[in-house]
Amino acid sequence: MSKSREPVESLLLYYLFKWSIVSPMLHLYFRGRIYGAENVPAEGPLVVVSNHASDFDPPILSNCMRRPVAFMAKEELFKVPILKQAITLYGAYPVNRKSADRSAIRSAINSLDNGWATGVFLQGTRTPDGRITEPKLGAALIAAKAKAPLLPVSLWGTHAISIKGLLVPQPVPLTIRIGKVIEAPGSSDRQELEALTQRCAAEINAMHDLGR
Repeated sequence: MSKSREPVESLLLYYLFKWSIVSPMLHLYFRGRIYGAENVPAEGPLVVVSNHASDFDPPILSNCMRRPVAFMAKEELFKVPILKQAITLYGAYPVNRKSADRSAIRSAINSLDNGWATGVFLQGTRTPDGRITEPKLGAALIAAKAKAPLLPVSLWGTHAISIKGLLVPQPVPLTIRIGKVIEAPGSSDRQELEALTQRCAAEINAMHDLGR
């Protein structure tokens, strides 16, 4: 049996936030469709890799995994009152996007050791249309160090949730497609990590192109 992340209170609050707020919003407000949920391993180390187009992506994606997912989030978000508490509650940990943040990699591996999956946005930042154009090697590196398989996921429609000047998220339809598990890389060799990263990007973009 996999271990649970400590403290236990954090896990309980995670599920409370998920079922009372995130799940109702995804299914009712955003009319979310989820395909491939059966592809998510119930336990064991797992690196979830996804495209990224909205600040709402971490809770939406985590909600679809049927297991806790700890996400890298830009460190600037941890300086915003209330938001800091919310994303920390939902398993996020800070990463410095301007440098190779070893502490973020350690946090990701710790979450895997504690029974959580870890989530990484493959491009490291949002893209206007949700497609991945410049994938980074971070997810593959974490997978290599932790001997963890990767799970490609596509988020379609999240780029339209937020409109500049409006505080209320827009009730746009969302579609989440979960791909097949990809085996962990056999080493940290850069060439192997690059090939695996490109494979993840290609599979995510192919699912994204399916649309609604």
